[in-house]
Amino acid sequence: MAKINKLFAREILDSRAIPTIEVICVLDDGGIGVSSPPSNGAHELRDNDPNRYLGMGVQKAVANINQTLATLFVGMVLNSVSELDQKLLSLNLNLGGNALLGISIAFTKAMAASAKVPLYRYIAQLANIGSALSMPAALFNMINGGSHGAGNLDFQEFWIVPNHPDTFARSLETGSVIYQNLKKLLARRGAIHSVGDEGGFAPNLFTNLDALEILNESIIQAKRKPNIDIELGLDLAPSYFYKDGRYLIKDRSSPMETG
Repeated sequence: MAKINKLFAREILDSRAIPTIEVICVLDDGGIGVSSPPSNGAHELRDNDPNRYLGMGVQKAVANINQTLATLFVGMVLNSVSELDQKLLSLNLNLGGNALLGISIAFTKAMAASAKVPLYRYIAQLANIGSALSMPAALFNMINGGSHGAGNLDFQEFWIVPNHPDTFARSLETGSVIYQNLKKLLARRGAIHSVGDEGGFAPNLFTNLDALEILNESIIQAKRKPNIDIELGLDLAPSYFYKDGRYLIKDRSSPMETG
């Protein structure tokens, strides 16, 4: 059981210099949680003021937390995170999905602080995972396309996923080596354009298959075996190449129908 003593927010910038919100939740026992939800979440509320941050400001969402949601939740006694989430889900999304998500994350972190356990262990307890915890697989974002890239690749992110069940450190080394190999291969082809929003290269390649093939080449140069030591992964973000009920990608001459 927890009582929310303070709940407030402010506008900050994310790693891409785009405004997002920071939410602070303080419980009656001193537990504090701070969150800054991603700036590209669903149903997020933007100010749409062209004279400020190109319309991307989030002062409306901040005001909704400080003036409306804080009034609703400060002083409330909650039994669990799920109870808070159910109350948030029952609210009007015009308040901003970014505002509601920020409160949920901040409250969860505050509850973990109150329980004096790391956040990952607190979430594991909520999910009834017990002691069967392990380090998640490392995902390395190597190439950016779509809205995060240079505009010539359809898919938003091209990943490598090392298959090293022993230590995270070994996966980290593998990701670093392949990233450096990829940089050299792109430079050799004259294909480096820039670095994308998510940290991967945004190269001048012709098709999505070209990106996958140069990733495989980078893996081989690192003396790893594709599909054995390293898997490939994608974040398609298909809304980028969806138009008039069809998906259009450079690798196909004909569009792909939905359904």
